[in-house]
Amino acid sequence: MNINLLSEQEAATLKDWIAASSRILILCHKSPDGDAIGSSLGWAEYLRSLGKNPSIIVPDAYPDFLHWLPNTDKIIRYDKHADKVEALFSQADLIFCLDFNVPTRIEEMGELLTQARCKKVMIDHHLNPSLDDAMILSYPKASSTSELVFRIVWQLDGFESMKKAWAVPVYCGMMTDTGGFTYNSTDPAIYFIISQLLSKHIDKDKIYRNVFNNYSSWAIRFRGYLLNQKMNYFEDLHASYYTVTRDEMTRFNFIKGDLEGLVNEPLRIKGTKLSISLREDTDTDNLVFVSLRSVDDFPCNKVAEEFFNGGGHLNASGGKLHCSIEEAEKIARQAIKSYAEMLRK
Repeated sequence: MNINLLSEQEAATLKDWIAASSRILILCHKSPDGDAIGSSLGWAEYLRSLGKNPSIIVPDAYPDFLHWLPNTDKIIRYDKHADKVEALFSQADLIFCLDFNVPTRIEEMGELLTQARCKKVMIDHHLNPSLDDAMILSYPKASSTSELVFRIVWQLDGFESMKKAWAVPVYCGMMTDTGGFTYNSTDPAIYFIISQLLSKHIDKDKIYRNVFNNYSSWAIRFRGYLLNQKMNYFEDLHASYYTVTRDEMTRFNFIKGDLEGLVNEPLRIKGTKLSISLREDTDTDNLVFVSLRSVDDFPCNKVAEEFFNGGGHLNASGGKLHCSIEEAEKIARQAIKSYAEMLRK
C-alpha cells in the first residue's frame, strides 16, 4: 500500500533541513491532547535516530493519563520554564509545529514562533493552516497528526530503524484522536499503519487501558455528577450542553484530563447530533473553554466559529469565551436554537 504524502521535492527538502540543523524545537498546541503529545514524542524519537537532540516544548500542562508515555520527562513546559524556552527559541535553527494550524494555538509562544529567524515546518491535519515562511505539510483528511508522523517517517525510510519508544506514542496519538478508532478512521490505510505499528511489539490493549481506564474514583464521580445533574438535553433538537464550574472542579479534586472525552458521552443518546461542553478556567475569571462534538454532516466547526471564537474539524471543534459561565450558557442555548433547522433533520 502506498501511504506516501510528500512530493519528491518536499521529502528532499525536509531531509536536507534536518541534516543541516543542530538546534531543533518541536512545538504543539496549548492544553495538549493525546495526538499533540503522541506526534511530538514520535517525531522527536525519529529525529534522535538521525543523531539529533530536539527539544519538545508545550505551552502548558497535559493530561495526567499521558504521563506514562516514553520520554515525557524530556518535555519542557513554557508556563513553568519561560526563560529557558525563550533561550531555546533564540538559538533554534529549525522548528517543527505539530498538531496546530496557526500561531495563536500556542498563545504566548506564538510571538516567539513568528519572530524566530529559522526554518519552520508545520505538520498538521486542521483546516486553514497559516504560518509565514514555513513549509506547510497540511492534510485535513488525515485521522491525526500522529498518522502524518508515521507516513512521513515511512516515506523518509525511517520506519525500519524505529523502536517501541517511537511506535507507542504514534499509536496513542492516532487512537486518542479517533476515540479508539471509532470515528474519523475509515481510511483503509489507517489499519495498514496499525498493523505496522504492531510489528514494533506495542501492547495496544495496555495503551488503551492507560489512556481510557486510568481515572481516579473522584474523576468517575465527577463525570457521573455532570451527566446526571448538569446535562441539558433538547429532545426536539437532538442537542445537549453542560457546564463545569471552578467550584465543582475543586469539590471533585479535578486534575488535568479528568473530563477528557466527556463531551462525547451525550452523543450516545439515540439521535443526538451535537454536544457542547462549557468549562470555567481554573485560574482566570471570565474565561470559559468550549468543546463541541457532532456526528455525520452536522458542522460543529461552524457553530464554534460563529458563537465561540473557535473552529476545528467538522465533528470535533473548540473555542473559548471571555465571559461568565452563566453568559456562556446563554450563548450555548442561542447557538443550539440558531441551528435548530439542521438539528431537527
